Amino acid sequence: MQMRVAVIQMDIQLGDPAANRARVAQRVREAAQGADLVVLPELWTTGYVLPDLAGNLADRNGEPTGSFLSNLARDCGVFLYGSVADQRGEKVYNHGTVYGPDGTLVAAYDKVHLVPMMKEDRYLTPGDRLTLADLKGIKAGLAICYDVRFPELFRTLTLAGAQLFLVSAEWPAKRVDHWRTLLMARAIENQAFVVACNRVGRDLENVFAGRSMIIDPWGDILAEGSDDEEEILRATLDFDKVAECRKLIPSLRDRRPESYHVKA
Repeated sequence: MQMRVAVIQMDIQLGDPAANRARVAQRVREAAQGADLVVLPELWTTGYVLPDLAGNLADRNGEPTGSFLSNLARDCGVFLYGSVADQRGEKVYNHGTVYGPDGTLVAAYDKVHLVPMMKEDRYLTPGDRLTLADLKGIKAGLAICYDVRFPELFRTLTLAGAQLFLVSAEWPAKRVDHWRTLLMARAIENQAFVVACNRVGRDLENVFAGRSMIIDPWGDILAEGSDDEEEILRATLDFDKVAECRKLIPSLRDRRPESYHVKA
């Protein structure tokens, strides 16, 4: 099976959800030409204005962005993944969603690992479970930015059937080498595709790295963005490669979890 993917590497208008939704509508319509799946950056409606999210800029129980994404995915006939701030009661989550080409909500994920360097842990509530999305028979594990530093998240999703990982991010330029290395490692160790969308531009405290990436199960880079330009990356994923890689290097089969403990 093959899947055509597009990654929208873009800047974000800080604290302006309406402007960002308008921009995303334009960019997704462009990216969707010849694509089955489109991936957006992290917190793309607001950027990192964390103190202003609660009661002001965040969605409430998934709206209005949920309806916007549902309509956009249906109009463009694509799967659509990205994350936004979502308030439920008094708590705000970094909330990733996948909408399908029929407009239905396929899967949702609240970011489990909050970034202390970006002060997420002061303003956001972490999720407490992992998520697999079924994209017409392909199982995709969902992740957001800082999650890529936690290999156990990706391995858990792989053991549950993931052949593909979708990553939305606002990763800073000063740690871009970590971004590239970690994404390639997650692909290689799990023998799965990684489709990762990072933003470009800057906010009040950070310059963001760009370098969005599409990586195959061997760790080969199929497409990579620049460090400062808005652009759309494209690739076709052939999932026969997953089976081929896992057969030729059977590291998942050869795991020995019964031995993974430290003797006192």
